[in-house]
This record gives sequence, structure tokens and C-alpha cells, in this order.
Amino acid sequence: MPVYSAVPLELTAAERHRLKKMAYGHKTPHQARQRATIVLLAARGRGNARIAAETRLHVDTVRRWRGRFAVGRVPALADRKRSGRPPTFTALQTAEVKALACQLPTESGAPLSRWSCPELAREAVTRAIADTISASTVRRWLRDDALKPRQHRSWLFIRDPNFRATAQRVLNLYARISDGTPLGEDEYVISADEKTSIQARCRCHPTLAPGQARAMRVNHTYGRGGALAYLAAYDIHRAKAFGRCEPTTGIDPFMALVAQVMTQEPYASAKRVFWVVDNGSSHRGKKAADRLAAAFPNAVLVHTPVHASWLNQVEIYFSVVQRKVVSPNDFTDLTQVGDRLRAFEDRYNATAQPFQWKFTTSDLDDLLARLDRHTADHQEESSAAPAA
Repeated sequence: MPVYSAVPLELTAAERHRLKKMAYGHKTPHQARQRATIVLLAARGRGNARIAAETRLHVDTVRRWRGRFAVGRVPALADRKRSGRPPTFTALQTAEVKALACQLPTESGAPLSRWSCPELAREAVTRAIADTISASTVRRWLRDDALKPRQHRSWLFIRDPNFRATAQRVLNLYARISDGTPLGEDEYVISADEKTSIQARCRCHPTLAPGQARAMRVNHTYGRGGALAYLAAYDIHRAKAFGRCEPTTGIDPFMALVAQVMTQEPYASAKRVFWVVDNGSSHRGKKAADRLAAAFPNAVLVHTPVHASWLNQVEIYFSVVQRKVVSPNDFTDLTQVGDRLRAFEDRYNATAQPFQWKFTTSDLDDLLARLDRHTADHQEESSAAPAA
């Protein structure tokens, strides 16, 4: 009988480090751990029979993986590709199902708002794309191309003809620049808006505190205790919030918020205080700007573009209020809502830091360029489509 001599192995430092991670990693598959162990023992000069005894593997298994490593190094320890079972579906069938997933259901005559994998499988059979097909197969095909027809996102085209100039002015103020000149130490930028309809929902059973392996429990049923509006002004560079609760929104409540801020220092004696607001009815248009300037000559109203409230930093503060104060909503009455909001302002102002606003005018130009390309492509597709 032939006598097999063990293949001598020498490892580089990188190979040894990688094999140790494979052999001792908690998340390493069992087979990969065995193969790495074989190679590490072989590199220490041990024979195949001894390695087989220590690892409780057959000596032929040890010899095979030792030899494969000697030829192909670490990549050779992976399983080789196998032919597997012949495919049940053709490439054309796969492409047709994916193409169907990229169409709106209404274009196919299906009374659906969006496709699901079971519905796509049923439609594929109806269209005779395949005699039978499972939803899991469709799901696997869609996952290969990252297709998600069950999901949707809303979008909005820019309608403001002065969008860039208006947005640039807001972004420059965030960067402490006005009309190309840096703001002085006695100039401030305030972001203001209203958070409407904060309800007082009194739960029919007390809310239960969280415990070990148990989340907070809030009873689903509740009694309505009314609603109020929360108006807030946020100094974006000093990270200071000013708020007030009103029965409703409107011009008078907004001007009351302005007066609350502008009658205290350092804003009362400031050279200019810029108020960044959206185009809500309480502070829309030139009349609102004139009204603000008449009441406080050093106040300057600056509007965000139409449908661009996301440029208003106070919306970030409102999201913090929603997560930390309002939700889950469990208040006995509106007085408790107001007290909680005022107490939160004091808590927030004690430790707040300015938001790390990263959207700059360069990002704005990139966004507008992408929208222009998208609009051009959409117009080309529309013009190329055959007339009905």
C-alpha cells in the first residue's frame, strides 16, 4: 500500500490571524471552524493521524483539507460550487415577473394599490407566465434586484419659482451669513412654528411602568380631554427654546409668541433678529412681515420656500417634543399637557446643544440638479409614449 506523507504547511502572519478568527469565532460555521483547526494544527507540524485523533475527524478528511489549503490557501477552505438542482423556471420567466413587479397594478387591470408577493404569484399564473409559482419564489427573485413593490414613498415637485433664492437665504442664516455678510454678535436667528392639536387623552386604565423583559404598557381606550396648540421659537445658534400653549393657532397667538421672545434680552436690544417661518396662515406673505416689523423694528421675517418646512429647524425640536413629551399620550387634562411642556422646555434648555445642521447651499444645488434631471427624463418618457 502507498504511504502518504503529510503536506508541510507554513503560514503567514495574516493567514494565521484569519484562521484563528475562523477557528475560535463564536459565529463561525461549524465546518469552517473544523477546517481552520486542521490547518492550524498542521502548521504546528502535526501529522494527519494525530490531527484526526484530536479533532475526531477521519484521517481522509484531514488529508483533504490540508491538501486543499496547500494549493489554494485560505479561499480553498470554502465549499466548492456545486451544480445543484436544475432550475425550475427560465430566465425569461424570472424577468417577466420582475417586469410585472415594476408596473402599477392598475396598469394591469388589477384592483390593487400595490403588489404583494402572493398577488404577484397569482398574477403570474393568470398571465400564463408560469403554470405554478410560490410567493416565496417571487420574494427571492425580487430580493435579488432589491425590488420592493409593497413599499411606497411620497414625493413633491418644487412649485416655488424662487425656491433656490429663498432656500439659500435660510441656509445662509443658519451659517450666520446675511446678504453675503457675516452676522454680528448682536444678531440672532429664530426658527418658529406651531404644533397643532396636541390632545389630552386620559387612559381608562393607569399606564404601567416598564419592567424586566416588559415594555411600558398603555391602555388603548381613552377619554378625550380637548386639544391645544403648542407654539415654539427656537434660537438655532444658542439652542434655546421658547414656547407657549394656546387654544388654537392664528395671528394673535403667533404675535404673542413673538412678543414673549422679543421683550426679553438679548433680543430686545439686538440689532436684528431673523424669524424663520414657513408659509402657514399665521405668518404668511408680506403682510405678516410688515406686521412683525411694525411691532418690533429689529425683527425680520424670513419665509422658507413653499412646501419646504423641512428647512425650518424648529421642526426638529418638535420631533423631540413628540418623542419625549407627547408620546405615549396619557394626560388627565389640558392643564397637565401645558405643565409638562413648560417643564420640558426648562429641562431641554439646561442641556441643549445646537442641532448639527449639515444641509448646505452645495447640497441644495445638488438636489436641484437631480430634480432637473428627473424632470427632463420624465418629460422625455412622456413625449416618447404613444398617444392613446
